[in-house]
Amino acid sequence: MSQEIRNLEPKVLWNKFADLNAVPRPSKKEERVIEFMKNFGNSLGLETFEDEIRNVIIRKPATAGMENRKPIVLQGHLDMVHQKNNDTNFDFLTQGIDMFVDGDWVKARGTTLGADNGLGVAAIMAILESKDIPHPAIDALFTIDEETGMTGALNLKGGVLKGEILLNLDTEEDDEIDIGCAGGVDVTATRTYHEEETPEASVGYTITVKGLNGGHSGMDIHKGLGNANKIMNRLLFDGFENFGLQIAEISGGSLRNAIPRESVAKVIIASMYDEAFVFDMQEVITDIKAEFKTTEPNLTIEIVKADLPSKVMELGVQEGLLRGIYAAHNGVYRMSADMEDLVETSNNIARVVVKDGEISIQNLTRSSVESSKFDLANALRSAYELFGCEVEFGGSYPGWTPNPKSEILDVLVSIYEKQNGTKPNVVACHAGLECGILGTNYPGMDMISFGPTIHGAHSPDERANIASSQKFWKFLLEILASIPEKK
Repeated sequence: MSQEIRNLEPKVLWNKFADLNAVPRPSKKEERVIEFMKNFGNSLGLETFEDEIRNVIIRKPATAGMENRKPIVLQGHLDMVHQKNNDTNFDFLTQGIDMFVDGDWVKARGTTLGADNGLGVAAIMAILESKDIPHPAIDALFTIDEETGMTGALNLKGGVLKGEILLNLDTEEDDEIDIGCAGGVDVTATRTYHEEETPEASVGYTITVKGLNGGHSGMDIHKGLGNANKIMNRLLFDGFENFGLQIAEISGGSLRNAIPRESVAKVIIASMYDEAFVFDMQEVITDIKAEFKTTEPNLTIEIVKADLPSKVMELGVQEGLLRGIYAAHNGVYRMSADMEDLVETSNNIARVVVKDGEISIQNLTRSSVESSKFDLANALRSAYELFGCEVEFGGSYPGWTPNPKSEILDVLVSIYEKQNGTKPNVVACHAGLECGILGTNYPGMDMISFGPTIHGAHSPDERANIASSQKFWKFLLEILASIPEKK
């Protein structure tokens, strides 16, 4: 990692981020970062402990003169999305993130950066370590597994936290103050199928979709980005309808909260259709690339001859699979009628795996309205059940209902206007912030979310803006000094 990261301003923030990013911390594999954070708290002589689910809490008393202010919770999540480019050799379980400076941005080499939510966590660490930053009594809450299930937030019990105000540092545009977010539910469809011997006089092909932008399946879902699973299904459907294409394997997408960038399928075609199939596919590819030329200029679709697989899917199930995925909704389902430009409900067809007689289709459905969330989830369930899948809803978590009359919101808006000469955008977002979940066990807590500008979260294009980090740090410090007095 370049020393230039540690020399960035504010140094206290970037040095803590560098320390954190040296620790492997993919979702559901947070053992090392949990120990790292506990060692950090104990080294400062602060009360440090894990709760039952392994969230880490570090308590710091108020600085002199701030004892009469309301106690606060500073909150961020320890885990990061582990995405990398196919041609990047990197092990998220053993390696720290390889960062570099590119102009006014910090990036990682071929992987996600971990600024989501590493910069928020680093800011909390810097405040805990400081000796000259005024602040009220702090409960620093570091949750686990935010990215793949909200496990830490869902299992945090009431009574653990003492704060009256929660500052969530997990928003990704520095001119926004979040007061609400979407909830979500995992929709997973599975079924088995019989494998058949590959017919004689067949030709094997590998079809690859790659080069898509990917991104956050909540924050980026409205951008019209390509979904590798949908594009692959379109190619397979055309090949099946016109030339009797048969599928041996599909592997598309990776994480449920990341718009899928890549998909690979192994297929066969009858030898008699070989040339016609390739010609037709090139026409379909040309059409798809033309449709995505603005949003996905780097889209690549390759069809190359490959070894003939020994077995393929039975045709009846294959037809149901292709029609089911075609019918399943992907992208924005409904825009909010109450907040301008807010996506209310969406779905991401995140992962499609067909191999060894088993089908798995993983979706993440989001909505700020519970009834709409399950309306779309039931629509997806219907599409998948029509070809014999078993469908499970799992990991459901609530949205965060906006409170425009929040006392801490007034404080943040006033400070932002004073520091920047303009009003912030007070918004609700389509991502899954933990505030709504935490609010179920802490219903009286006043909550707000903000953070530095981060683009491309959940993809290897993730980058953090350096100037924005300075703006964020200055904003955070004045907020801490301006927390209202206890009533």
